[in-house]
Amino acid sequence: MMPSSSRRTRVEMGGGEGRGTVARVVRGGRGTGRLTTRAASGRDGEKPMTLEERIAAGEFTKGSSTGPFRQVADALRKLVPEDSGPAGRAVQLQLARLSRRWRAEAMSKMPVASGDIREIAGQPVFVPLYKLFLAYGEMFVLAIGPKKFVVVSDNAVAKEMLLTQAKSFSKGLLSEILDFVMGQGLIPANGDVWKIRRKVIVPSLHKKYVTSMVGMFGDCGLKGISQLARAEKANESVEMENFYSRFALDIIGKAVFNYDFDSLSTDDPVIKAVYTVLREAEYRSVTFIPYWKVPPLRWLVPRQRKCEEALVLVNETLNKLISRCKTLVEEEDEEFVEEYMNTEDPSILHFLIASGDDVTSKQLRDDLMTLLIAGHETTAAVLTWTTFLLAKHPEVKAKVFEEVDRVCGDRNPTVADMRELKYTTRVINESMRLYPQPPVLIRRALEPVTLGGYNIDAGTDFFISVWNLHRNPRIWDEPDTFKPERFPIDAPMPNEYTEEYAYLPFGGGQRKCVGDQFAMFESIVSLAMIMRRFDFELDEKFHPDGECGMTTGATIHTTNGLHVKLKRRPGTGGDEMSGSYVYGAPLSSLDDVDTISGSIDAPDTAGSDIEIKYEREAPAETTEEQLEKAKRILEREVV
Repeated sequence: MMPSSSRRTRVEMGGGEGRGTVARVVRGGRGTGRLTTRAASGRDGEKPMTLEERIAAGEFTKGSSTGPFRQVADALRKLVPEDSGPAGRAVQLQLARLSRRWRAEAMSKMPVASGDIREIAGQPVFVPLYKLFLAYGEMFVLAIGPKKFVVVSDNAVAKEMLLTQAKSFSKGLLSEILDFVMGQGLIPANGDVWKIRRKVIVPSLHKKYVTSMVGMFGDCGLKGISQLARAEKANESVEMENFYSRFALDIIGKAVFNYDFDSLSTDDPVIKAVYTVLREAEYRSVTFIPYWKVPPLRWLVPRQRKCEEALVLVNETLNKLISRCKTLVEEEDEEFVEEYMNTEDPSILHFLIASGDDVTSKQLRDDLMTLLIAGHETTAAVLTWTTFLLAKHPEVKAKVFEEVDRVCGDRNPTVADMRELKYTTRVINESMRLYPQPPVLIRRALEPVTLGGYNIDAGTDFFISVWNLHRNPRIWDEPDTFKPERFPIDAPMPNEYTEEYAYLPFGGGQRKCVGDQFAMFESIVSLAMIMRRFDFELDEKFHPDGECGMTTGATIHTTNGLHVKLKRRPGTGGDEMSGSYVYGAPLSSLDDVDTISGSIDAPDTAGSDIEIKYEREAPAETTEEQLEKAKRILEREVV
């Protein structure tokens, strides 16, 4: 029996019908609680309840919306003129009170999940949200201490929030979490700042730039392939999540501000600082008590102090890059055109400065940091979980092998190949359905709104659960099954429009990720280059049950890494690789540049001498300096 001082809370099922089982919160001396059950007869049990047991115990209240009554009140208010004298104003006031009361009542009828915060904080947040969604529907309130969130798993409601009524919502809590690192960057920014920055940044991702980046993906990919080849030759297990994270960091560093992190080969202080900041951003996104907002704790808590120090180094590095780029732009003699791209420095930073964007260095820094984090984290996570799924489904992996061999042959993928690697693309599409990055979108209502028949107050925070949308059994056949064929291979690229907002790998509406094509090309090229050379399987030493636990931050991470054993595929050791590049871009994709071609005879093992044969195909006015640049691009370690 519990002490008489313990407080009991009766929770009824289904709008007051639950007489069979009730629940009570047993509060300990430190103020935390655990839920236990007792039958209607009053017999107590002592076993702590799991989330499933709490759901079965009726720890929710469910009812119907009173939204129509509020709508009637609103309609009547419009019939009474505001200038109809004291009597009219009295009627207006009374109707306004009724509207507010009915709105509050309608909100209160939504199912409410509450209880021990450890159920949420102890695992990736999208996992308990999925269990609650399956039991209590596509909209419910999640109460965590004094904070409440409306959890949305309905694609029609998601469309309302992201498209139809998008102006009624801000990033809310997300802006507060990311302010320390992204400031007023494109992801957390709201209102006019977001509109201005989007208008400036989107043109930088033009077709010519993305085409050039595909060549750069190949160059970075070859460095990574060399590292994987050494591990395969030594029969060593490779932790692919760490590999993809470093690989993606190298790519985004070059693409965004022309900085070579070279993180696949080195581990200098700047790289460590970047990862410290990245991990802190993720930590804050899943921590419900924002103690870092208390000024003294920023330097007293060790992890906060470490983050502050890392942020200083990252900011210093970015400021130097901005200053250097401004100098280069001032010295160059190039006309800025619609698809402007400097061949020496095709980065987004160079484009923004050359465009005459009248903005402070602080805003540029916010933009760059946002692109760095978003572009790095999402691609690394997509490639990690795609590799995991392929390792578990050899029949799908075999189809990717066949397509990559047929389309790419002995060369790196080009922009033209993106249209032909159809099945590979569908594999990535399906991977992003099962493991969306991010798994949850955060919004805040800026004004009273009506969603799903519920009337919701301004200031309400929302979780749009992309994980739930992507696995909603009402929408998807066999929602938990990895099945790339669910997306027809010759159909348009699946997105929020083709799937009626049930598929949001890059978000939707105006706030959709601006780098979606960049990210898809990067993922396709990277996966194709690896699979053209290597087969892989999960290392049983690290994954004895064939599974890979999940943890979450900005994206979904593995719990202890993704360890695979590599095996070189037959016929990929001593083959000749040929390709034509100028400044890192495949010549087949650039029609308006002078061309220089060459071929590389790839030896069987990494680190051997590489024979390079050159053939000058460019016009006579091609300078020796241009030839040297092409030569340096071709001189890379290839396996």
